[in-house]
Amino acid sequence: MARYTGPVCRICRRENRKIYLKGRRCMSPKCAMERRPYPPGQFGQAGQRRRRRSDYGLQLRSKQALRYAYGVLEGQLRRYVRQAERMPGVAGENLLRLLETRLDNVVYRAGFASSRREARQLVRHRHVEVNGRVVNIPSFRVRPGDVVRLREKSKNLQPVVEALSAGGGRVPRWLQVDFEARTVTVTDLPRRDDIPDVPADEQVVMEFYSR
Repeated sequence: MARYTGPVCRICRRENRKIYLKGRRCMSPKCAMERRPYPPGQFGQAGQRRRRRSDYGLQLRSKQALRYAYGVLEGQLRRYVRQAERMPGVAGENLLRLLETRLDNVVYRAGFASSRREARQLVRHRHVEVNGRVVNIPSFRVRPGDVVRLREKSKNLQPVVEALSAGGGRVPRWLQVDFEARTVTVTDLPRRDDIPDVPADEQVVMEFYSR
């Protein structure tokens, strides 16, 4: 399945929840969910009168919301689910931990990008180093002790400066950020309490794949 490249605001409206795919715009009155809080399409405004969704429908919507939020393809998410099931502990929390330790998500959580989409572009365009080596794979998995930093020529890119000026206070406990040096150190693995803004119930997603 190819990556979605259409209007991202339609995704939030389809899932009936904010997934924060546009960064700063999602926090403003311009957010599509604020202006048009109903599904897209010709009959979107009649969405409140639609029949109740089945359990499968609720699971599907949760899975789609999680997939779009982290910017992963269906095959990638399925592999993460299988890996989470093999890990010790609660499978749903393991799934979130795998998604949170992606390199593009770490760049986003550190405040160097206003959205995960923007963070993925920084990684793809070789603006990010891990332990002194350039890594251009957004799905690269970081581990405790890893040091992620922006390359010297990339520290003052306009998107980075704008994201840092607007994104204060969202750095999670498991990351230690030096904003001046544009570096972030992974000090621990994230716990469930460290991930408050998940747009879906991870256990419902696991149930979808366990059918």
